[in-house]
Amino acid sequence: MFATSRKWLFLMKFEFLPAPNPLNIAPEEWLDWRWQIRQSLKSRLDFAKYFELSVNEIAAFESMKEAFKFQTTPYYASLADAKNPADPLRKILMPTVNEAFSATQEMLDPLGEVKHSPVPRIIHRYPDRLLFLVTDLCSVYCRYCTRKHFTGKDQAFAKSKEYQEALNYIKKQKGLREVILSGGDPLTLSDSILKKVLSDLRSIEHVEIIRMGTRIPVVNPMRVTPELVEMMKAFHPIFMMVHFNHPREITSEAAQALLLLVNNGFPVMNQMVLLNGVNNHEAIVQALSRRLLYLRVKPYYMFQCDPSEGTDHLRIHLDESLRIQRELWGRMSGLAVPHLSLDIPEGGGKVGFVPNFQTRRDGDDIEFQGWDGIQATYINPPREDNQTPSDIQTYLNEWNLVKNQTYGSKTQAQENFKEVKTKLFPDVHT
Repeated sequence: MFATSRKWLFLMKFEFLPAPNPLNIAPEEWLDWRWQIRQSLKSRLDFAKYFELSVNEIAAFESMKEAFKFQTTPYYASLADAKNPADPLRKILMPTVNEAFSATQEMLDPLGEVKHSPVPRIIHRYPDRLLFLVTDLCSVYCRYCTRKHFTGKDQAFAKSKEYQEALNYIKKQKGLREVILSGGDPLTLSDSILKKVLSDLRSIEHVEIIRMGTRIPVVNPMRVTPELVEMMKAFHPIFMMVHFNHPREITSEAAQALLLLVNNGFPVMNQMVLLNGVNNHEAIVQALSRRLLYLRVKPYYMFQCDPSEGTDHLRIHLDESLRIQRELWGRMSGLAVPHLSLDIPEGGGKVGFVPNFQTRRDGDDIEFQGWDGIQATYINPPREDNQTPSDIQTYLNEWNLVKNQTYGSKTQAQENFKEVKTKLFPDVHT
């Protein structure tokens, strides 16, 4: 897939350039995903090889060693501006002293994942799906990470007992339909370990869909090899949930990785996070969405940044996010517009947003004004005319199984939450 020669990729409408390789590393090493992992930047001295560090950044390396790990691949580091501390991609991977200050809201576990964890490595927040945290390792530790309570603790792949306990839990949940592999990044695992996980999940009758949340195509796309893809496609259907935040992240290497996935039957969907000074403008969102869509990657979510520890400077006001969404609405195809969504802090779940076009309601008559100003009234038919489909019994049992499936917060998770919370927050008394 990735030959030793570096080349740009031109696909009709768009030109995708290769990563710069500023230190002129030999191509056979630069394009080796294992080399990228081995040579990861993890210290101030490592980062100084690729960047002219600002006073703020140098201070962060010295004062925040215990806060959240520093790490990026040489490949991803090469995409950021070496001289400009305000560069959008640099804000994603580079620590600053701003992480030490919180003016509004800061939480170690903003999604309330601990209290929705019935057994180790499982987060069961919704009835028909759950997260399986197969590793805590990432190739790049993004400064806005929402899972700082788990990620980057060098736990790697689940221990045998934890792994089996997680599988047993999945087997017992008969209303479960989907398992989302997350972490950390599942694609940091070896092919053999990943194959075992996929095989074990596919042996469970009621698991229909496997999702894999990964940033590897963004930060180390050479990991997406023909061998990996050939192995994984034996366990279809697998949906790949990638995480591009900026159009500059779509290099020729990234585009090749995405094409290898979609050409082998993997639906690929993108989940971006709106970040202050990175992508918080409709022009950047549309540029990212158009390029992804052309590569057959669906722009899926546009997340409000979670109030994780050290992220105040990277979050934007929800009103600004709503403004960006409204600017995109109607001007871009529905295929290209990602869903704006916010995770309610402390485990309240996702809430989605759409522009409000309703201007007035009078009983069953609702007046709207569309995105470009056209006004009209929609008149509802009488409620008493509603009819239940005649074949409803065919599908009712299936629906009730999902509807009545219990999930993390209603079972053992509450006890787990108390135990883990005590470890994470020893000075907090409830």
